[in-house]
Amino acid sequence: MTKKSTSNPAKLYRPIGLASGMVGGIIAGQIFKQVWKHAAPGDRDEAPNPLATDYALKEILIAAAIQGTIYAVIKTLIDRGGARLFERWTGEWPGN
Repeated sequence: MTKKSTSNPAKLYRPIGLASGMVGGIIAGQIFKQVWKHAAPGDRDEAPNPLATDYALKEILIAAAIQGTIYAVIKTLIDRGGARLFERWTGEWPGN
């Protein structure tokens, strides 16, 4: 039985994917902070963390849902854009 190895383009793309994932997380975090400032009720500029006692559970869950959505969209855009750029440079799609 032969072991299926990862293709060369996928190996080359790994460090690019990791770096773009970190950058995407930073960008998503900054976007979320701005969205929360404008969407938060009252004068609360900081988003709640799960252990914050001065926020209702509903508010914590809403913040988490917004943050997760923003992160997923930004990560998808960056991953897809990075893969397309990699394909232009190498002629091969990194996910195959």
